[in-house]
Amino acid sequence: MTDLARALRPATADEVEQTLAHALRFDGQKAFKVSGEMMAKITAAHLAECLRRSGFVVMKAPRAPAHGAPAYGPAPPEEP
Repeated sequence: MTDLARALRPATADEVEQTLAHALRFDGQKAFKVSGEMMAKITAAHLAECLRRSGFVVMKAPRAPAHGAPAYGPAPPEEP
């Protein structure tokens, strides 16, 4: 089993609803003009409830660790 598979956990209902609502409102970073935020939230809640009643378990991986900014210039001298 991989480390990622061991780190998976069931997503909360709120996480599923927020993700579905975001997908209904945005295409990547661009907002759909025809869908309202309220309709997206209602639809997402309905879809999440249907998934729950059907026995689906949505798994969520941990967030990727933040990467550090690249270092520019010479490396600082090492202290003895």
